[in-house]
Amino acid sequence: MNKNTDKSIKIPELIMGVKNPAALTVCKDNTDSVYFSLDRLSLRARANDITLENLDTFVEQVHGYGLRANLAVNSVIYPDDIPSVKKVIEAASSAGVDAIIAWDPAVITRAVDSGLKVHISTQANVSNADTANFYKSVGASRVVLSRELSLEQIKDIRQDTDMELEVFVHGAMCQAISGRCYLSAYLLGKSGNCGECSQPCRWEWTLHADDGKEVDLEGKYLLSARDLCMIEHMPQLIDAGVDAFKIEGRLRNPGYTATVSRCYREALDGCLHGSYTFERARELKEQMALEYNRGFSTGFYFGVPGPEGLAYKYNMNVSPVKRQAVGIVTNYFSKQNAAAVKLLEQGLAVGDNIVIEGYTTYLEQEVSSLILDGETAKEAGRGQEVGLGVDGVVRENDRVYKVEHVKQR
Repeated sequence: MNKNTDKSIKIPELIMGVKNPAALTVCKDNTDSVYFSLDRLSLRARANDITLENLDTFVEQVHGYGLRANLAVNSVIYPDDIPSVKKVIEAASSAGVDAIIAWDPAVITRAVDSGLKVHISTQANVSNADTANFYKSVGASRVVLSRELSLEQIKDIRQDTDMELEVFVHGAMCQAISGRCYLSAYLLGKSGNCGECSQPCRWEWTLHADDGKEVDLEGKYLLSARDLCMIEHMPQLIDAGVDAFKIEGRLRNPGYTATVSRCYREALDGCLHGSYTFERARELKEQMALEYNRGFSTGFYFGVPGPEGLAYKYNMNVSPVKRQAVGIVTNYFSKQNAAAVKLLEQGLAVGDNIVIEGYTTYLEQEVSSLILDGETAKEAGRGQEVGLGVDGVVRENDRVYKVEHVKQR
């Protein structure tokens, strides 16, 4: 340990959202815990790689890395969902899940009765100490505070409860309070509260005046919130007495997971060892800006966000680094360190930077060699199947993406 370590500083637990074993593996050295979803009853329905069938194996892998495993069961629970709730809680207990993230009493009571720890989801909009203490009285051990709280309000809550407090420090923000949005359900029949949000808030909307005339918005996205990023304010958050910092990202790719977890780990270690500086935090923020993001803001921590909290100029990702789908791995040849790849979306050329990603795979590399029709080639086109030299183990059905820097608008 660094000789300058300040033993009086309590460094919060770092919790990273992951979607599968590939994402887990790339953040295992940076985080203290992970949180994840099953293929049901969560607000990330598309994060469906982990199922009741492979939950035991996944949790065993998490624990094998010395991490804690927190399972999100935080969708709206309807009468037809109760049998599924019972199955999920039974499976979580059997697998040794460390905590259930929930807000619906149907989940909370069953988890507590099964001897599982319960962390109250931010969906519950816990915004005061009395509410935190209420959840403690029904068996919960932690609350994930509302994202709409200021830093000063969090400090006040800390003074009036001994409940464990967790806050989000990075990731996507919702334009609705505690994510309770019905826009997707109303427009598309896909409920965000059941994990199927189609994100119409990210669309380009039109605005009409009372007289019916359309207001010229110059292509702006009126409802799209920027991503939260608090890496430049780690000391203030630590001083607030929060027990855990949470990074959103159960649908982000493992490259995002690796970079963001590494940056926050460095920042927290810097706070512990006395080496944290605003300048270095800003450099880490710039590194994270190369991963998928909608622009960064500090959310509600320092007041209600105004225009600076909206990504009104851009549709979705503002990173200059873009991933474009290329194709799919159809076979892997371990002795040749090569893979057969069907180029479904576009071609490949020697020198291209690529990512190969799958359930357990995450590999970044440059294309160093291609084989087409048994002959060495410099490039191959869409629709062809090509032999690709790979720098690690890949698997059938892994996806291949081209990674390019593009000019900012």
